[in-house]
Amino acid sequence: MTDQSPKILVVDDEPHIRDLLTTSLRFSGFDVRSVGAGAAAISAVLEEEPDLILLDVMLPDINGFGVTKRLRASGFTSPILFLTAKDDTDDKVTGLTVGGDDYVTKPFSLDEIIARIKAILRRTRAEDDDATLRIGEVVMNQDTHEVTVGDEEIELSPTEFKLLRYLMLNPNRVLSKTQILDHVWEYDFNGDVGIVESYISYLRRKVDGHTSEPMIITKRGFGYMLKAPKSA
Repeated sequence: MTDQSPKILVVDDEPHIRDLLTTSLRFSGFDVRSVGAGAAAISAVLEEEPDLILLDVMLPDINGFGVTKRLRASGFTSPILFLTAKDDTDDKVTGLTVGGDDYVTKPFSLDEIIARIKAILRRTRAEDDDATLRIGEVVMNQDTHEVTVGDEEIELSPTEFKLLRYLMLNPNRVLSKTQILDHVWEYDFNGDVGIVESYISYLRRKVDGHTSEPMIITKRGFGYMLKAPKSA
């Protein structure tokens, strides 16, 4: 990270939650702006692009999923951490599908929120020495965050990029869900391995849809593996 404090946009329609999050994040060294509605969030991003958005799903005008779809369609690539009042698998899956990077269920711990934000920023702002990774038909430029599969360039969220990078750094090696959670999400607490299953599923659709044969392999009872050609 640079010496400049990361910019966080907090989006929640409940004033007391918004104030609590804003105060806690500022105390932790972040540059925080907060708004109470979806349209205001989109306007705030246009005015000054944040390094991360902490986004409530249930908003009075445009819900968090709608906000995310609009921002991703406009080219916004910074990570989005959802706040959801429901411990609902469908909500979590929807959030990941539209371009979210992680989710926290209300009621939440402020320590957990701060830990997740720091982990997300560490992985999305990390500097890599070797710019290009190549495994079979998949080529990743770690500087520009461009990924091509065959002749097709594929769009990945920051977390999808980090997951694919971890798989590419460990070709033909079975990685457990816990290993992936520790290396990709970098949690300092017990994370939900279900998020790994969801991200593997979405990444598989994007990658294997353009390869001559499947590369992301499930080893039932063990984990996942990126299968490299024998010549690689």
